[in-house]
Formats: sequence, C-alpha cells, structure tokens
Amino acid sequence: MEKILEQSLLYDFYGELLNPHQKNIYEDFALNNLTLSEIAEEKGISRQAVHDSVKRSEAALSGYEEKLHLIEKFLKIKELTSEIKSMSASFEATKDFQLIKKISSMADKILEEL
Repeated sequence: MEKILEQSLLYDFYGELLNPHQKNIYEDFALNNLTLSEIAEEKGISRQAVHDSVKRSEAALSGYEEKLHLIEKFLKIKELTSEIKSMSASFEATKDFQLIKKISSMADKILEEL
C-alpha cells in the first residue's frame, strides 16, 4: 500500500513534468492499474517498451523529489498543521497559554518550510 501512495504522491507533484507519452503510460500503469500487457496492446507497442517507459518515469519522478523535496515538505507541513489543530482544541478546553507559545513555534516551522 505504501508503494501505491508514494507513486500517487510523486505523480501528483511531478506528473506534469513527464512527456505526454510517459505520462499516459504511467497513468495507465500506476493509477489505472492496467497490466504492462494491457497497456502494450492498447498503445500498439511491446510489453518491454511499456516496462521501460514505466521505469524511466518512476526514475524521473523520484529524481525530481530528490532534487526538489516538495513531497517531503508537504508531508512535514501536513504533520505540523495536524499538531496545531490538536493543540488548538486542547487550548480551547484548558486555556493553557503555554500551548499558544507552542502553536506559534510550530507556525514558525511551517513558515520556514515555505
């Protein structure tokens, strides 16, 4: 399941950077769950050509993440935002003003990520 999530995130963030042919094949394989043979038959190319295109696409998408770290930043910001939401709810219940300082610190971390 984790591999599927990783593929989806990579495609969501960097899919537009693939050429149209790679994008189409990668979508069919990773998002539409078609087999290599099904894609090959549909496109009129060999199964090996589909396999090679998928592997090149995966390498390209992973390479973009290695260089840009957009997914890493997104997940970190998502985690910090979730913590802020939880702390806000705790503050409403307890009126603990130390939580405001923690929330402010977390907001600063988010701004640093951006």
